[in-house]
Amino acid sequence: MVWPFSKFRKKIARIEITGAIASATRNRVLKALKTVEERKFPALLLRIDSPGGTVGDSQEIYSALKQLQKKTKIVASFGNISASGGVYIGVGAPHIVANPGTITGSIGVILRGNNIERLLDRVGISFQVIKSGPYKDILSFDRELTEAEQEILQTLIDTSYGQFVATVAEGRNLDEETVRSFADGRIFTGEQALELGVVDRLGTEEDARRWAAELAQLDPEKTECFTLEEPKSPISRLLGRNRAASRVSATAQWLEFEVASNGLPLWMYRP
Repeated sequence: MVWPFSKFRKKIARIEITGAIASATRNRVLKALKTVEERKFPALLLRIDSPGGTVGDSQEIYSALKQLQKKTKIVASFGNISASGGVYIGVGAPHIVANPGTITGSIGVILRGNNIERLLDRVGISFQVIKSGPYKDILSFDRELTEAEQEILQTLIDTSYGQFVATVAEGRNLDEETVRSFADGRIFTGEQALELGVVDRLGTEEDARRWAAELAQLDPEKTECFTLEEPKSPISRLLGRNRAASRVSATAQWLEFEVASNGLPLWMYRP
């Protein structure tokens, strides 16, 4: 498609990343980033309000941001929360602004599986499993982990954690040991993040917008944001106007994420 490029050269693209990061988030954001590149926006304001999510999806969004950096000025704005995978994606932007009270950090990896062995015993249910190897049903919900399985999963977690630390260190121009000193899963405020070097400035989304305009050599007073988002269906628009229905929809989405991510390593803040 041929875009009227002059229409967008004096605007800042804006993309929101909200909620748990999963495949739907990745698909939407990657499509939006491609549009930013095609329409030749001079700058991008990336608004993040997310506790993190799945590892692979976070990595793909980060990689796309790193590529876009070569052509477009990018400023990330951390909202109420930008933790774990939200931080990982955020460091794909060379410039980061956070509110003083933003909840951020939680740099680390978590993997959870459900064990309902006792419940199954109580109701008299058991499973017969035929497998090709001893670890094929690792994290099965009807039995405890063996010591060997715990070691395998811990190695997996440690490898993922190393990738996280290395990316934050590279993105923020910090030593890996410095990152490890605060990358123990703890959360911290935007103000503390500034002291640690995780963000560049404290401020609002409006402050981030003005900074993006300045980086693109545009007048902050006259530069508008163009928010890229998927068109909503009539049902989605109707739910959006109904607060109760919207809350039910959000709860359903969260439960769907919980089920889909069970047994997966996550870069996610889970209080």
